[in-house]
Amino acid sequence: MSMDLPQTEVHGIRKFLSGRRGRDLREYLTAYLMVAPALILIFTFGIFPVFFALYVSMHKWRIKRTDFVGIANYLRAVDNIAFLVLFALGIAALVWTYKLLQKSWQEAEAFKEQPWLLIIPGGIYTATVFAFIRWAFLQLPEVLNIADKIIGVEKTRELFIALLKEAFKAESVLPTARLTLVLGICSIIVGTVSYRVWRNPRNLVYQSRFGITLFACASGILLLWYTYSEIMAIYSLSIETGNPPAIWSQIITITTGILLLAIAWRIWRSAEHQSGNTAFWGRILAGIGFMAAGWLLIAEIPMIVAAGDKDMWVGLKVTIFYSLGTVPFQLSISLFLAILLFQKMRGSELFRVIFFLPYVTPAVASATVFRQLFSNRLQAPINAGLRAIGLEPQQWLRESSGIFSMMAESIGVTIPDWAAGPSMALTVVMIFSIWTFVGYDIVIYLAGLGNIPQDLVESAEIDGAGKWDIFRHITFPLLSPTTYFLSLIAIIGTFKAFNHIWVLRQGEALGTVDTFSVVIFNEFFDKVRYGYASALAFVLFGIILSLTYVNNKIQGSRVFYG
Repeated sequence: MSMDLPQTEVHGIRKFLSGRRGRDLREYLTAYLMVAPALILIFTFGIFPVFFALYVSMHKWRIKRTDFVGIANYLRAVDNIAFLVLFALGIAALVWTYKLLQKSWQEAEAFKEQPWLLIIPGGIYTATVFAFIRWAFLQLPEVLNIADKIIGVEKTRELFIALLKEAFKAESVLPTARLTLVLGICSIIVGTVSYRVWRNPRNLVYQSRFGITLFACASGILLLWYTYSEIMAIYSLSIETGNPPAIWSQIITITTGILLLAIAWRIWRSAEHQSGNTAFWGRILAGIGFMAAGWLLIAEIPMIVAAGDKDMWVGLKVTIFYSLGTVPFQLSISLFLAILLFQKMRGSELFRVIFFLPYVTPAVASATVFRQLFSNRLQAPINAGLRAIGLEPQQWLRESSGIFSMMAESIGVTIPDWAAGPSMALTVVMIFSIWTFVGYDIVIYLAGLGNIPQDLVESAEIDGAGKWDIFRHITFPLLSPTTYFLSLIAIIGTFKAFNHIWVLRQGEALGTVDTFSVVIFNEFFDKVRYGYASALAFVLFGIILSLTYVNNKIQGSRVFYG
C-alpha cells in the first residue's frame, strides 16, 4: 500500500502534464524560468534603485536618514507646482481607470461575455500590491538602521546576518509581512480557481486588466486625498500666521489654462480637415482665442517659479539653452554631411571614419583638449588665430556674458537681460557637443538614406525633378523616422549631459554652464543633501518624460514610414 501511493501520485502528475493543457503549462513554465534571471537583474539594478531614490527623496537625508518629510523637498524645488503635478497625476490615474473600464466593457460586448466577477481576483491582486508597497516602506528603515547598530562594534559577516534577520522580524514589520504573504497566497488560489471555473482564453487578460484598473483607481484617489490634505495643512498653518497662500487659486487657474491650451491644440489640428474656408478660418481663430486665454491663465507659473529653488531654475534655463543650441544645428549639419557622403565619391569611406572618431573618443579626453583650445590665454590656439586676423582675444570658457548681449554691445546697442542668450562659455560647450555627436548622427542618417528605394528617385528624375525637389518631396519625408529618432535621443541626451560639461566649466562662468544634471551632482556630492538631490532627479525625470510625450505627439504624428 505504501508503495502504490507514490506510483499513483507520479501517474497523476504525468497525466496532469500530458495533453494540450499540460503542454501549454510546460511552455509557460519554461518561458518564465528562462526570463527569470533577466527579471531578477532588472529589478535589482534597475527598478529597485529607482524606487529607493523615490524613498530617499521623501526624507531629510544628509549622510544619514532622518525625518520623513513627504513632498517637502519637491516643494522646496518647484514650490506649488508640486501640488499641481500631484493633482494632475491623480486626475490622470482616474482617467486611465475610466479608459480601462471602457475597453473592458467594449471587449465584453464584442465577445458577448460577462467577465465582471473577475473583478474579485483583480481586487485581491491590487490589495496584494498595496500591502507589498506598505511592507517595503516599513521594512526599509529597519534594514537601513543596521548601519547605526554596528557603530563601535566589530563588523563581521555573522553580525550583519544576525542584524538582518532581526530587521525582518521587527514587530513593526511582521504584521504587514504576514498580511502580504496571506494576500499573495490568496491571489494565487483565487486566480487559479477563477481560471478553472471560467475556461476562457481571455480570462487572464480580464483578471490582469481589472487588477490594473483597480490599482489605478485607488492610486488616483490616494493622490488626490494626499494632495488635498497637504494643501489644507499648509493652508491652516498659513492662516494662523495671517498670511494665507494662494494654492487653490493657482491650481485651479493653471489647470484651467492647460485645459484651454489642449482644447486650442485640438481645434487647431482639426482645421486642416475642413473643406470650406469659413470653417477653416473659424477654427483657426477659435484655436488662437483658446490659446491666448490659456496663456493668460497660466501666467501664475512665473510667480511660482520665483518662489522655488533659484539654482534649479537657473540650471533648467541653461539646459534649455543648451538643448536649443545643439539639437537643431547637430541634426542639420549631420543631414547635410550624410547626403554628401552618400554620393559615390572617392574617399567617402575615409571621411565617414573621420567624422565618427569624435563620438568614440573618450568625452573627458576630448573635453580636456577643447579646454586648452578655448583657453583665455593669449597663446591659446583659438585666441592666437583671432589675433592673427586682427580680432580681439576672448575669455571663452570664463566668459559669463550672453552672446547676444555681447554682439549688441559691439555695435553699441543695449538689450534686456532676458534676451542676453546663452553665455559664451555655454556656447563653447555647445560647439563641443555638436562636434562630438555629428558623427553618430551621420552614421544613422546614412543607414536611413540606404533604405530609401532608388526607384522613387529615378522616377522623379525622369519626370524632370531637380535635386532640391527630390530632397524636399522624397528624401526628407522618408527620413522622418530617422530624424524623429535622432531628435528624441538628442533632446534626452542634452538633459542628461554631464561629463564634458563638468570638465569644461571654469571660474567666473560656473553658474552659466551648470545644467540640470550638474545642479543635481552639486546637491548630492558637494552639499551632501541626498534627499533633496533625489527629489531634483525625479523632477528632471518628469521633465524628460513630458518632453518625450510632447515630441511624440507633435513630431511623431508627422513621421512617414512609407
